[in-house]
Amino acid sequence: MQIDHHQIWETYASAWKAENVDDKRALIGASLARECSYQDPLIKVSGWDELLAYMANFHQQVPGGHFVTRRFRTLHGQSVAQWDMLDAQGKIIGDGVSVGHYNDAGRLVTVTGFFDT
Repeated sequence: MQIDHHQIWETYASAWKAENVDDKRALIGASLARECSYQDPLIKVSGWDELLAYMANFHQQVPGGHFVTRRFRTLHGQSVAQWDMLDAQGKIIGDGVSVGHYNDAGRLVTVTGFFDT
């Protein structure tokens, strides 16, 4: 079975843009393993519920904020994504890099984001 890591990554990234929790949970369920972990310079969380709470907090701080992948590379169940953070009007307000590790089913197990705070 060929796994499309880029599509899985984009599904995950779209969870950050989704407006409601049910949509976010569906996108996370389609892209992340239940035992996932996420970390960036501001936080380290484990599992879907903690990540959903962090995403909700992000939306309170940056209403309409979302991420657009500029470049994606994958190798042996790992990926590196260069991205821009945009506001609700589509203006770039930040950028960064995220590293993902995938399980054999193609779900993200860890995501580590690097960006300036």
